Amino acid sequence: MTFIAETTARVYDNLATAVLLFDNQLRLTCVNAAGENLLYVSNRQMTGQRPDEIMPGSHVFDAVLKRTLETNTSFSERGMVLQLPHKEAITVDCCVTPVMEDDVCIELIVELTDVNAFHRVMHDESLYVLHDASREAFRGMAHEIRNPLGGIRGAAQLLQGELDDKELIEYTSIIIQEADRLRNFIDRILASDQQLHCVDLNIHEVIEYVCSLVKAEFEACPEFKRNYDPSLPFIKADREQLIQVFLNVMRNALQATECEGQIELHTRIIRHFTIRQKIHRMVVRIDIIDDGPGIPSEIEKNVFYPMVSGRPDGTGLGLSIAQSLINLHGGVIDYERKDEKTIFSIYLPMSDN
Repeated sequence: MTFIAETTARVYDNLATAVLLFDNQLRLTCVNAAGENLLYVSNRQMTGQRPDEIMPGSHVFDAVLKRTLETNTSFSERGMVLQLPHKEAITVDCCVTPVMEDDVCIELIVELTDVNAFHRVMHDESLYVLHDASREAFRGMAHEIRNPLGGIRGAAQLLQGELDDKELIEYTSIIIQEADRLRNFIDRILASDQQLHCVDLNIHEVIEYVCSLVKAEFEACPEFKRNYDPSLPFIKADREQLIQVFLNVMRNALQATECEGQIELHTRIIRHFTIRQKIHRMVVRIDIIDDGPGIPSEIEKNVFYPMVSGRPDGTGLGLSIAQSLINLHGGVIDYERKDEKTIFSIYLPMSDN
């Protein structure tokens, strides 16, 4: 029996679906890890509370539980809106099942599925497919350009060595400089072809290092507002590639605010998070938030594609390369505009590290 109880507890706590268990007095007896993550409240804080105490503004949830208890019949409610304390509302599909013993309901099993999470998974999957297709197209084009570009540069160097006219030499120098610029541009397009060199690292140390880099790069760099989770464990990742990712996203934020706004940096752990149809037990989320005007609406959906930029002088490669590098780590970058703030959320799975 001990083995069965331990196995059941382990399965229960590792379910991706949020599960809450109420007694016949509608007092919460336990909640699994997915439920804690969905409701942003720990098992210890919720245990013993009634539905209207856990979610004071969610009257429909309370009514569904009472109806199930009174009728001893299972109920399902799709698109139920739950107002969380100190948090925004979430939309869930709710299923309530009575546990019967001698024709008496002794417990209620409540299953909650985050509807927004499902839509996010579908959005991320389509983003992966389209992003990969566009990246492959640009890689092919870049490889085709690379060889003749080297020939043009070499010919310009040979010609320069044969010339005595300073004005003509200046022209060949321009050809060489522009060939080098195009080669660097192509190298950035192909940057995500790099292999991972993973090491154990402290994600906060990497973020702080990037902060020091951008402060040196931008003379009027504003102060960063930090909200770090000090309990984050070390993760295995490629330090150089993560530096490039954070650098690209932070540069975007600083350019958007013209170095006059506020940049916020948040870190936290998310449990049972799905990335590309794979559920990860733990994921590190890093939010880089600015209060700039945001990305123009006409390019919002394509912001991670190559050559898409909201700035006249932009190449449109920074966010595309950042997304590709995070994809190599099994993660994803999401963009969101909320409360007049631009939020880039970087998700790095820990279960594979």
